[in-house]
Amino acid sequence: MKIFSIVGARPQFVKLAPLSKVLEGAHEEYIVHTGQHYDYAMSEKIFQDLGIRKPDIHLSALSGSHAVATADMMVKLEEAMQNIGPGLVIIFGDTNSTLAGALAASKLGIPILHIEAGLRSYNRNMPEEINRIVADHTSQYLFAPTETAMRILGEEGLSTISYLTGDIMVDAVWAGVKTAKEKSTILDDLNLAGKAYYLLTLHRNYNVDNPVILEKILSELRILEVPIVFPVHPRTRKMLSGLGMLPQNLILTEPQGYLDFMMLQTCAVKIITDSGGIQKEAYLLKKPCITLRTETEWVETVDAGWNLLMDPSAPGIAERIKGFSVPGQQPDVFGSNVALKMKAIIDQLA
Repeated sequence: MKIFSIVGARPQFVKLAPLSKVLEGAHEEYIVHTGQHYDYAMSEKIFQDLGIRKPDIHLSALSGSHAVATADMMVKLEEAMQNIGPGLVIIFGDTNSTLAGALAASKLGIPILHIEAGLRSYNRNMPEEINRIVADHTSQYLFAPTETAMRILGEEGLSTISYLTGDIMVDAVWAGVKTAKEKSTILDDLNLAGKAYYLLTLHRNYNVDNPVILEKILSELRILEVPIVFPVHPRTRKMLSGLGMLPQNLILTEPQGYLDFMMLQTCAVKIITDSGGIQKEAYLLKKPCITLRTETEWVETVDAGWNLLMDPSAPGIAERIKGFSVPGQQPDVFGSNVALKMKAIIDQLA
């Protein structure tokens, strides 16, 4: 079967890697890179780090507003789909690449498989929330990562096309940790080997686009005193340049390749983030995670006591981060051998 696997951003590359490996030889897979992330460390280098072959199709989509970027992807995806005629389109997660793939394929009547289906933050101000809903309701096959996701899909009338596969990032994380320990030099490069540090990521519009909120977060992080490694997302760097003196305990770096970032997560004492995928990675790596959001799609990590949700505008962030500790046990939320389970289902669709 001809399969289009559509990706465009770091979390999708991570999910693609283990699935593409098991599809090889069994199906005719076309890796389609929309070009949504054009930064080298966030795109091409991650392909190398993850051992993914070069994309078969690179769309070089326009940057710009959500509408401009998504529309350009749709036009180029439609042309590629018409030229090659895939029997199945696989979309991952909740980015504009996901949305563009869902809309283009659905208009052409091509069956869609959505990996990481059933996630809801119930915050319609997040563009990702809209993308998830559209992707789920235009797809013919939904691969749910958790029991909660399956329940949500059932509540939305989608249970008959939903499959509980587990989360494919489980496969990616353990493969990534093994390779990172063999190849990454980031701890030596940053003079962090054997030292205690926190890891920070920020990129959500409601955290970085508002200078008041961003300065509030940084002022709280200054109180922590412990070194905080901060790979700066391009979106965030633009905003930081307009602020005054940054906390001296911040160690600013360029965006890291997948293996170096995985190593930073593996050795961090705590992880502070507003990312969805990093919440999962932190959980799998058994790292206390502080999420600078008022909601999460990964409610299981919060219920298990390993993820602390925190309103970034609330007082006392630093003290809550300092005092956050995790329980001794951790429930298995995300499954195992997920890529093989997914392949078995896809094989039946051929």
